[in-house]
Amino acid sequence: MKNFEGIIFDIDGTLAATHNLVFESFNYVIEKYHNKKLSTEEIVALFGPTEDVILKEWMKENYEKARKDYYDFYESQHQELADVFPGLEDIIKLIKEKNIPLGIYTGKGRDTSLITLRAINLVDYFDLIITGDDVKEYKPSPEGINKFISTFNLKPEKVLMVGDTITDVIASKQARVKCALVLWDEFSRSRYSNAEADYIFYNVEDFKNFITENI
Repeated sequence: MKNFEGIIFDIDGTLAATHNLVFESFNYVIEKYHNKKLSTEEIVALFGPTEDVILKEWMKENYEKARKDYYDFYESQHQELADVFPGLEDIIKLIKEKNIPLGIYTGKGRDTSLITLRAINLVDYFDLIITGDDVKEYKPSPEGINKFISTFNLKPEKVLMVGDTITDVIASKQARVKCALVLWDEFSRSRYSNAEADYIFYNVEDFKNFITENI
């Protein structure tokens, strides 16, 4: 019997090593329009809302120009600064071969989500992509998980949320699904190792073995 009949993935730090790309993209426009740079922690403190919400707050009347600059930089630097974590594509293919619904639930906006998923050649594997633009309440709200459950008529206890931060853990608990906290990215590992997830993985190979045994 399958332990999981639906699996949801976060993007940044989970499927792709994009944290540095995000930090560099924000600092690119902040330096251009405000002549300053933010520390990593200052940028992380902005997270929750999508990029557009953050940029509107920071850029005011320069929002449209800054938005274009942000997305142009994000896309143009993707190959240089970000990539899929080795082995993740094999896991996604394995899940897909089992005809298990695959979802994305990310706090990123839809535009950057699709840029990344296309850049790492995974976009076509996902049956439902829920971004920060598609929910009324951002993570750690379970809204995106609940949408996935409803769309595919699944039992919560048969759904696995795969993410790399405490917001993924909290959202999973509120939605009553299992959570796999993946800490193969140093940024996440240094911050969330003490989070109380159902499962914690520090490398892709162990996660692949777990998925193989549970689908």
